[in-house]
Amino acid sequence: MKTLIKCLIALHLLGFCHVLMADLVKKKTYIVHMAKSEMPSSFEHHSHWYDSSLKSVSSSAEILYTYDNVIHGYSTQLTPEEAEALENQPGTLSVLPELRYELHTTRTPEFLGLGKSADMYPESNSASDVIIGVLDTGVWPESKSYDDTGLGPVPSNWKGICETGTNFTASNCNKKLIGARYFASGYEATIGPIDESKESKSARDDDGHGTHTSSTAAGSVVEDASLFGYADGTARGMATRARVAIYKVCWIGGCFSSDILAGMDKAVLDNVNVLSMSLGGGMSDYYRDSVAIGAFAAMEKGILVSCSAGNAGPSAFSLSNVAPWITTVGAGTLDRDFPAFVSLGNGQNYSGVSLFKGEALPGKLLPFVYAGNASNATNGNLCMVGSLIPEQVAGKIVLCDRGVSARVQKGAVVKAAGGLGMVLANTAANGEELVADAHLLPATTVGQKSVEIIKHYLFSDPNPTATILFEGTKVGIEPSPVVAAFSSRGPNSITAEVLKPDMIAPGVNILAAWSGEVGPTGLATDNRRVGFNIISGTSMSCPHVSGLAALLKAAHPDWTPAAIRSALMTTAYVAYKNGQKIQDIATGKPSTPFDHGAGHVDPVLARDPGLVYDLTVDDYLGFLCALNYTESQINTVARKKLTCDASKTYSVTDLNYPSFAVNIDTTQESGPTVVKHTRTLTNVGSPGTYKLSITSENPQVKISVQPAMLSFSQVNEKKSYTVTFTVSSSVPSNANSFGRIEWSDGKHIVGSPIAISWT
Repeated sequence: MKTLIKCLIALHLLGFCHVLMADLVKKKTYIVHMAKSEMPSSFEHHSHWYDSSLKSVSSSAEILYTYDNVIHGYSTQLTPEEAEALENQPGTLSVLPELRYELHTTRTPEFLGLGKSADMYPESNSASDVIIGVLDTGVWPESKSYDDTGLGPVPSNWKGICETGTNFTASNCNKKLIGARYFASGYEATIGPIDESKESKSARDDDGHGTHTSSTAAGSVVEDASLFGYADGTARGMATRARVAIYKVCWIGGCFSSDILAGMDKAVLDNVNVLSMSLGGGMSDYYRDSVAIGAFAAMEKGILVSCSAGNAGPSAFSLSNVAPWITTVGAGTLDRDFPAFVSLGNGQNYSGVSLFKGEALPGKLLPFVYAGNASNATNGNLCMVGSLIPEQVAGKIVLCDRGVSARVQKGAVVKAAGGLGMVLANTAANGEELVADAHLLPATTVGQKSVEIIKHYLFSDPNPTATILFEGTKVGIEPSPVVAAFSSRGPNSITAEVLKPDMIAPGVNILAAWSGEVGPTGLATDNRRVGFNIISGTSMSCPHVSGLAALLKAAHPDWTPAAIRSALMTTAYVAYKNGQKIQDIATGKPSTPFDHGAGHVDPVLARDPGLVYDLTVDDYLGFLCALNYTESQINTVARKKLTCDASKTYSVTDLNYPSFAVNIDTTQESGPTVVKHTRTLTNVGSPGTYKLSITSENPQVKISVQPAMLSFSQVNEKKSYTVTFTVSSSVPSNANSFGRIEWSDGKHIVGSPIAISWT
């Protein structure tokens, strides 16, 4: 009998442990959005209400963060059953599972015209009053890019702090780097405690990405900057006198939405003027998108939020961060390159790019081998770790195909196997796009067309040989800019009637400050340390626009985020000086508004745009009504109870956006489709009369505008117009059509792209 009782107790305990383990396994992080206006009067403070609501569904759950500014609510770990129970409680708007976001990973002032036009943005006190908040991997405060020489006291409206943590103290901040915080509770709840032997539990940047982006936006002037002598010159951010505040939300395992929201929450409280976020997640409705929700609150406070479009190009519908209150930035190239030629044994040379600096190849041709023929692995051509046979690559140059693993990782694999050099071969996915890397061995990347010829030689010659010739830095490359192949493309998969990206900015081979904790490749085997690094991505184009927005904010303190974005969009250019349209490197053909948005930024023209398309919080609320969002969904985004006016007709085509996207539904009855868009322009320049010009690439699309002339007699005067698109029912072969509307008074050109798609 005693044995039976013992067995029953053991089984009971085992069952309890099993339930407990299952409970732990099932728990994940949720962000709980609460309707603050519905808090019962029995609670003195909303945090007490949050705690009570949580305890009613889980006795063990703890609040990770309480959010006060960008949402009303908190984050916690729950089982799916607990989350469902919580969502059904009065006052709970939504309980959303946390998402993991990824980072979207000089000469640019001159390329953008800022070097020779410094007088356009004079170094006034107002410029040093602008604060750029950067949500990223942290900061390397010792970098010269954060030198505060010549800067006055920290702006009096700054409410932030310099948070102490691993290898970081309050003394690491100064009058340039005025604040630094870190957010890891969401990360640790999911991944586990941060391993402080591998990364700093503080605002210190052990990755490099955050230092690169923040110094691109607002780095101080640093002379004699370069990466191993490449891109040698004076490095400076876009807004050299702006202040920088760092919010570390990204760690080795990624960036979690609960931490991102906490960073945005503090940035709004701290009184930043611009938020720069080079990260993105999946594409979801705005009421489920933490970045979009946080950005809405920032916009309400007059903060411009600049986000990267993503690196999922050149596929269509690959954008992230598409909310209309976010400025979405794609990537283009500079007029600077780092040529490194492949010289073959048959006397032919093929151009590539490289940032290699180290022991040179022997001054002779070397045996040349294809990785796929020097491996027993099925994907040996990709030079994955451990896939190469040392006896077959030792002393040779190895051709590796791009894909799956990091470009620099492939070079490390070749080097570990005894190879002396590497030719990195673009595939169809990369085309002719050449992104330079600081390889660990002599290596160059070549375009797909050259790869086909090189491979033909490699496979047909019985004794193929090759070498690599490094040419250093070359400027004046034409055509430039071109749209980067990796830059994510439209159409906008969430709201087709809002054209995204908004614009492109420099994002390829960008020189900026770097962390002292990691080598330029980011590989653990890279023991080199550099003060500046050259990397590429929409992560690099985003802070360019963040810095330019700070310049515009300093020049026009009364402008709203929408006015600043409008100035950057309507003055952007879509053609080179010779009149040819900006190219898309992915196709070798002219790019479209789905690739470049309104065009490539021109900060000199943006300073004086003439007219702007402005937007208020009420305009965005009307937009949410036009999307037929429920009261609860609108409350989740806007943090306020709003009932859309049933007697009013809301239309997404009436959102006062500086671009036009028309989506034609081919399932409708035959006959032409007529779509109307209404817009309002605000005069921010001198009095003038603006005349209209329209271009349309497709005769099936008729565009008319009423009125065709707008006269402004004073500053801030507003005038409206209506665009009517009449589109024939037949679908064109490419299913997309593009055009442009421009208003000009002879001095200013206020341009808006048009994108029409058939679905």
